[in-house]
Amino acid sequence: MNQIIQEIEAPLLKTSLPVLNIGDTVKVFVKIKEGGKERTQGYEGVIIKRNGNGVGATITVRRVFQGIGIERVFLLHSPRVEKITVQRRGHVRRAKLYYLRERTGKATRIKEKIGARKELVAASAPQAKAAPAPTAPAVEPAAPNQ
Repeated sequence: MNQIIQEIEAPLLKTSLPVLNIGDTVKVFVKIKEGGKERTQGYEGVIIKRNGNGVGATITVRRVFQGIGIERVFLLHSPRVEKITVQRRGHVRRAKLYYLRERTGKATRIKEKIGARKELVAASAPQAKAAPAPTAPAVEPAAPNQ
């Protein structure tokens, strides 16, 4: 039975998702329809919860806007979610960060994983071929004065 479900879900799964962990600061780009127009809006916050697997996998992203905490749940494989970028890798020791709901200001800070910044920069920058260094024209030594 599980094999049949996996075969049906396989074409719906996204392959371009980054590795997402609890405590990471992410920016989720969501397609929004307003009237007849469609645009993309970014939502940046900390992942406080991850739930489910397969097509039904979700993340809960929390951000504070004008002093009010807002949490939003995103289906990872939804066609409305255009892309997800990881801004910072957080170092936490919990599976769910519900304790952030009671905290405000500096108390909500999460330590950054050591060495994670290098990984993010390397992953986001496209690998470009280095151009060969221009060679200076050969300069002949001056003849001695006689």
